[in-house]
Amino acid sequence: MDKNAHLPFLLDTLRQLALTPSPTGMTAGIERLLMGTLKGLGLAPWQSRKGGVMARLNEGQGEGILLSAHIDTLGLMVRAVKANGRLRITQLGGFPLQYAEQENVLVHTREDKTIPGTLRMNQPAVHANKDLREAPRTDESMEVVLDMRVSGKEECEALGISAGDYISLDPRFVKSGDGFIKSRHMDDKASAAVLITLARAFMAGEAVCRRPVYILFTNYEEVGHGASAGHPEGIGDMIAVDMGVVGDDLSTDELKVSICAKDSRGPYNRALTGALVDAAQKHRLDFAVDIYPYYGSDTDAALTAGHDYRHALIGPGVSASHGYERVHEAGLWNTFALLFHYLRGL
Repeated sequence: MDKNAHLPFLLDTLRQLALTPSPTGMTAGIERLLMGTLKGLGLAPWQSRKGGVMARLNEGQGEGILLSAHIDTLGLMVRAVKANGRLRITQLGGFPLQYAEQENVLVHTREDKTIPGTLRMNQPAVHANKDLREAPRTDESMEVVLDMRVSGKEECEALGISAGDYISLDPRFVKSGDGFIKSRHMDDKASAAVLITLARAFMAGEAVCRRPVYILFTNYEEVGHGASAGHPEGIGDMIAVDMGVVGDDLSTDELKVSICAKDSRGPYNRALTGALVDAAQKHRLDFAVDIYPYYGSDTDAALTAGHDYRHALIGPGVSASHGYERVHEAGLWNTFALLFHYLRGL
């Protein structure tokens, strides 16, 4: 397994994914990107009715292994056009609104126009609002101000903007320092890039597995039902490849692959989780085992929907989740390597 052959591809793929807007519910563009990328690798991907993208990576025998990552992100939607020509918003996914304050945004109209603007407080000037520091950040106190000459509702609507239009946040993707990547939406585009790179390794004959391996990219994870339906037949194990949580009482950081033992919905399958830990130890990967108290994954959605699988959760460490996030090349590589070695050892 040649790191120099795979890591540049992984990072370039991550950049393409990060720069493609895909707030929950508006993922057609990134679905097309994924379909084209997978076909370019020589695979024959297909989509569920919900829009999830799937591909089978090998032949194999026995029960299938499903690896999932999600391509939908946090975002906003126009709740109403206000009398002053500004936009009241509603959230897509659960994140603190202060994490998006003063962010550049794009409003995506039904006619596929994009109109730039900024998410900010209704009264954002320190020199005019003495309560600004203590004011709560809510969908009532914040608004999108368009970078257009509009001063009223009718002028705004004339641009084609209406309730229900999607609003994407500028990812601000940058490579920084000695291998760090800072960007919004590393949850979970980082792991989506890992799975695409793994698919490339399968097609090159480097990655192998005795059992059938499928990849699934879901598009409603941030609202809880991403992997609830549309699975291939014959799956026995499902591994969600999502972000690893970085926190004061956790041992994961951006350099590691994180293996989750338990999240807010309960423990993951002990045997499957243990097998992943064994593979990480055997191949001397930089990893951590942690518990995520405020977290749910696509495997949780799958089991809640009635799928009878062993389930596990791994992913690269992602700092400042649901905000301006940070990952590292090492954490991405350790995640790829864990999947590569675990599948090869079955």
